[in-house]
Amino acid sequence: MSSIWCERAWLGPEGVADNILVETDDGGAITHVGTAPRPDPASGVLALDGVVFPAAANAHSHAFHRALRGRTHAGRGDFWTWREQMYRAAGALTPGKYERLATAVFAEMVTAGFSSVAEFHYVHHRPDGAAYGGGLGADGHGPDGAGIGLQGDGDDHDGEHAMELALCRAAAAAGIRLTLLDTCYLAGGIGKPLAPEQQRFGDGDVHAWLDRLDSLRKTVAARFDPARITVGAALHSVRGVPESALPVIADRLPPELPLHIHLSEQPAENEACLAEYGVTPAGLLARHGLLSPHLSAVHATHLTAEDVGLLGGAGATVVMCPTTEADLADGIGPARALADAGALIALGTDQHAVVDPWLEMRALEHGERLASGQRGRFTPDELLHAASAGAAAAMATPTAGIAVGMAADLAVVNPASMRTVGSDPGQLPLTATSADVTAVVVGGELLAVNGIHSRLGQPADLLAAALKEIA
Repeated sequence: MSSIWCERAWLGPEGVADNILVETDDGGAITHVGTAPRPDPASGVLALDGVVFPAAANAHSHAFHRALRGRTHAGRGDFWTWREQMYRAAGALTPGKYERLATAVFAEMVTAGFSSVAEFHYVHHRPDGAAYGGGLGADGHGPDGAGIGLQGDGDDHDGEHAMELALCRAAAAAGIRLTLLDTCYLAGGIGKPLAPEQQRFGDGDVHAWLDRLDSLRKTVAARFDPARITVGAALHSVRGVPESALPVIADRLPPELPLHIHLSEQPAENEACLAEYGVTPAGLLARHGLLSPHLSAVHATHLTAEDVGLLGGAGATVVMCPTTEADLADGIGPARALADAGALIALGTDQHAVVDPWLEMRALEHGERLASGQRGRFTPDELLHAASAGAAAAMATPTAGIAVGMAADLAVVNPASMRTVGSDPGQLPLTATSADVTAVVVGGELLAVNGIHSRLGQPADLLAAALKEIA
């Protein structure tokens, strides 16, 4: 049991309150929330000065895309030209290189105020498509899942699930909660085989993917704390998964498992889907019974009114990634319409052009204002919900919140910085950035202070070393 005192804390609909004392059990779950005066420094109570919010949940991440930040802006182009650079980055990954890069990226997330991440993972195999396996066994490590850390090479640790377990070890090292979304990726486009640069993403057919997913779930459950690291599922897109696979997935995938999919990110995707199947991507999922509260549709940028109704009526989660959608010129999705229709809104950083939950919140609201000509499309409370508890259905890890039963995952914001001074505390989502995050707590453990990770040090140093390996 531990105690955390908050100078000020956002309590959801109750607003911001002073002198909040949070007590947790040994697993980092909150058992009591009350008020108390500032504790004596010798009491052992963790005192957090500033305004304390639930830590953010990153509901959509591709960790290796961090290698592209600041390197894709020469000349003109669009999503499809950017994608060619992304494939080159994917081709450079090995298990060891990916572990080191992902550790740095996850450390960056923690210091920015994230306590959990849904990693949409499809770099499964060797570049030629051959499976990892043999050699040192399941992951080349001991039964506790402990790895070689950041000092060794690790590229010879290429047993079964080598890439997936590299990501799990990275999350464990950074202390972030991970939902590893193992992704089905079978086609290079509707009616097209995988291209040479996509070979390492594929499993041959849907049955092979489902079998590998089942094996991965068992392996991860045996090696890692399920409150910290667990496995979900993803379909890359209707471009990457043929319709013939969808009924098999609907029949065999455990219904309680989080299922994510890139949906209607590009008009070209919708046009191809309509031409081949006679329906939109959302309509195709509905045709096969895959719309449910366990589904998370990522981006959902180019939807019809019928699509909005389908996703909202199913109670699906829609994961918006506003800074990525802006960076890639994807467009502005109908977030307000989706929320009004019954969909849950969550936020993700996707390709990590920015790793900052506060800027994602702001970009969500600003996109709505630009598209509608109206202000206040999402209240600050709604933005905070989207950044934290809104991702609950999208992820298989405990939800952050300052309430009994929630995870003691907290992010502290300085209300007196150049950016935030004078702000109403409840309106900090419209003024703060990750530079204003002074402390981050995950499961009751203080993991970051003023941008420095308590276990790993300066994330920029980790990133610099990891990026040199795949530049």
